[in-house]
Amino acid sequence: MRLALNLGYLSSWNDPAGHLAIAQEADRLGFSCVWVAEAYGSDAPSMLAWIAGQTERIELGSAVFQIPARTPAMTAMTAATIDKLSGGRFRLGLGVSGPQVSEGWHGVRFAKPLKRTREYVDIVNLALTRKVVDYDGEFYTLPLPDGPGKALKLILHPVRDHVPVYLAAVGPKNLELAGEIADGWLAIFFSPEYAGESLGSIAAGRAKAGKTMDGFEVAVSVPVVFGDDVAMCAELVRPYAALYVGGMGSREQNFYNALATRMGYGEAAKEVQDLYLAKRHRDAAAAVPLEFIDRTSLLGPVERVAERLQAYQEAGVTEISTIVFGDADYSIGVIRQLAEAWERAGLSS
Repeated sequence: MRLALNLGYLSSWNDPAGHLAIAQEADRLGFSCVWVAEAYGSDAPSMLAWIAGQTERIELGSAVFQIPARTPAMTAMTAATIDKLSGGRFRLGLGVSGPQVSEGWHGVRFAKPLKRTREYVDIVNLALTRKVVDYDGEFYTLPLPDGPGKALKLILHPVRDHVPVYLAAVGPKNLELAGEIADGWLAIFFSPEYAGESLGSIAAGRAKAGKTMDGFEVAVSVPVVFGDDVAMCAELVRPYAALYVGGMGSREQNFYNALATRMGYGEAAKEVQDLYLAKRHRDAAAAVPLEFIDRTSLLGPVERVAERLQAYQEAGVTEISTIVFGDADYSIGVIRQLAEAWERAGLSS
């Protein structure tokens, strides 16, 4: 298992210089990858290019490039460019986002997300392996018929023969698709105690493609807060958990709420959503069960975090991508403590 960093988005408590400083410290500490997110604020490619030019060894991942935001050809161009700029350090994480962002922000219908993802990954892989892109799908037809377009090949040579593709997946069918067509899975709210069900869906997809779990990457995003009091540490994670479980999506379609329900927190998940959609955000945060936060986060003293890291490795995680809540100085302190916990757990390379 490797140790990585998830920087998330630019927000009110950070800035580009701060993100860069954290990434550079993670690079110095030997972290394997820095992942960057996008929703409807800062975009991932700009941040990754900014970090790529000012780091040395750490790999750079999109968690995620939103599928409705770009054509598959544009995503392939961006992936090839960042891979070239970074000397072969780029990882392409993709996700369909959700119906509110897809239709409300990008103007792209959310219908049939699994089929759309399959076609998208097909085209991205064709382009990145410098094959002629000639594709006839339900969502994408290249070149367009009865017009002047012609089938083209990427003119930029990526550093590697294959840029690894990760899928952000939550539901069982999407997890199976990730196992079938991707090189890795980007997980959120991953609990070692619940790992069997999620990884079972991944394994089913691998089997469908005639593959085993060997070589498949399980990269999980996990909030980390150090302190003597676990309940107090959880307070920093509560708004994050409430946002996803309560507010990421509609009442009818919230993948994270459904995940919490499958994990056994259905009654609490409903309460969190009701409160969040009523704009009672603090109450929603307070309603997230401590057990749910603890199982999906790294909380407490260094020794406790070290024990929990071992549980993630035993559950089949290949990379743990830590989320830190705070400014650059605070975040750098946390990832240094994390490196200490990593050594205590006997996981350092």
